[in-house]
Amino acid sequence: MTAEPVAWRADGVPRSERFDDIYHTETGALAQSRHVFLGGCGLPQAWAGQPQWRILETGFGLGLNFLTTWQAWRADADRPRMLHFVSVEAHPVGADDLLRAAEAYPELASLARELVAQWHGLLPGFHRLAFDEGRVLLTLCIGDVQPMLRAQRFEADSLFLDGFSPQQNPAMWSPDTLKAVSRFARQGTGLATWTYARAVRDALSQNGFQLERRPGLPPKRDCLGGVFAPAWTVRRRGPAPERIEAPGRCAVIGAGLAGAAVAASLARRGWQVTVLDAASRPASGASGLPVGVLAPHVSPDDALLSRLTRAGIRATWLELQRLLEEGRDWRASGVLERRPEGDTRVPAGWSDSGPNESWPASAEQLMAAGLPADVPALWHARAGWVRPSRLIEAWLRQPGVEFRGNAAVARLTRKADGWQLFDAADQLLMAADRVVVAAGFESGRFAPKLPLQPVRGQVAWGHMAGLPATPLNGDGHLIAQVPDAEGALLWLTGATFDRDSTDLAPNAADSAANRDRLARLHPTAAAALAPAFERGEVNTWVGVRCASGDRRPLVGPLDEEASGLWACTALGSRGLSFAALCAELLAAQWHGEPLPLPATLAKALGTQRL
Repeated sequence: MTAEPVAWRADGVPRSERFDDIYHTETGALAQSRHVFLGGCGLPQAWAGQPQWRILETGFGLGLNFLTTWQAWRADADRPRMLHFVSVEAHPVGADDLLRAAEAYPELASLARELVAQWHGLLPGFHRLAFDEGRVLLTLCIGDVQPMLRAQRFEADSLFLDGFSPQQNPAMWSPDTLKAVSRFARQGTGLATWTYARAVRDALSQNGFQLERRPGLPPKRDCLGGVFAPAWTVRRRGPAPERIEAPGRCAVIGAGLAGAAVAASLARRGWQVTVLDAASRPASGASGLPVGVLAPHVSPDDALLSRLTRAGIRATWLELQRLLEEGRDWRASGVLERRPEGDTRVPAGWSDSGPNESWPASAEQLMAAGLPADVPALWHARAGWVRPSRLIEAWLRQPGVEFRGNAAVARLTRKADGWQLFDAADQLLMAADRVVVAAGFESGRFAPKLPLQPVRGQVAWGHMAGLPATPLNGDGHLIAQVPDAEGALLWLTGATFDRDSTDLAPNAADSAANRDRLARLHPTAAAALAPAFERGEVNTWVGVRCASGDRRPLVGPLDEEASGLWACTALGSRGLSFAALCAELLAAQWHGEPLPLPATLAKALGTQRL
């Protein structure tokens, strides 16, 4: 899947050869966006004072409707706290063409550069891009319009119907597509489009829109605006999505990756969040690993776990870039993954030319990591190492988040106006409107119906220079050249998997097992570290992960009868991959926001599945 080529005419107007049509009117894209789309939906006036505004667009094209909307949001003192822009695009263009289109408009150029910085890895599916401290969220739905619309669920405040002309791209304007668009409308949802085609008007009218003919932007005489106001009672296929209008006070149990990520996501939406933990400091459980690998799962059929980890790493990557210092707290180094002999298969069409960001490793990459050139391995370009505690601390420092240590929650009580949390002495710790359980394997005390399993893990770590700078993954992992607080270079290898064990005491058998793994993973590094092992100069760290029955995270309500009690747990050994994504999924479900994942993938993480 290569970038869609754009043909640039001599007058600077971009044209699609696939559809034999121009991307925007000759009058200019910025004028069209402001007059037809923002003006047609009454923006920015309509969103004034709202907690969020949700826009669905059909046809991202060169991104100028998004950039213009984002620019208007930035310039508006009465803007909503959150701006959601969801756009469907079957044929994404390249980054160079995005920049070229926007640079004609000085007020959009800097925003376009921020967009291009996240314009990568655009395989078919959903891709969540975040701007302005995570308060402007762009969800790109890459694929044909009808499947993408079926995969997303939310009530839009504005609908932008864009795309090439109905004559050149009839699928975008078909009655079935416009009916699918109408399913995103609520009473009062605004609609705008540049076309005044009779077939489009008829289909929209039949689906409940009251339409208005408006002056077009030359050379077009007319454009179309409207509002969803059906004369009949709309019947939805499922229950209406939950939507909390006024954020309140939330208690999060657990100060690991899951709990800290949830706290930060909710605080961005206006919640006052208190994170309670039995330990005196955050990241005292499994999330306290000295350093971890962030790398996706890859499978020849691009299986469910592969798609989930890819989405999760994109979400985490944005937070790492936003909050942490690269080289000290994390490093975008890429990761080599050793594979069994003959098993370096990736989905058909994947190569080092992208847009995929994993492919079979080259001989040069292997040799640079100190491995033989013929070792079977994958290269993950969007991967690296992370100090989990640094990310947790950064999330807990966000405005609206408070951490309380030495606050072990023993029981919860449901009251008419919310929840009360008590300690073991039956002293009230706090009252909250909502509670999120994110306590790792301890989550089972508050969620006995969930199939949670503790999984003990032991790693070895120490200090040494000269080891490979590229993290290595496979049967175990090796991370090296990680600077500690004093500047010395840390290494780590492991880890073991001991299911149903919560024993935090190190043991010699696991130390031996980690040495054996390292010897298979990277014999040269194992030989270099052998004297340190033999002299007893190697440190041991033990943590207990939490896994679900099917090894996927659990995000969702714990009891349909007890409103406001949710879980975000069971991240297993992929906390770095899943924490940010799961937190955003939980926040989206609370607020009726666009999902960061296709509905089927979101369901695969839900508590209701088990």
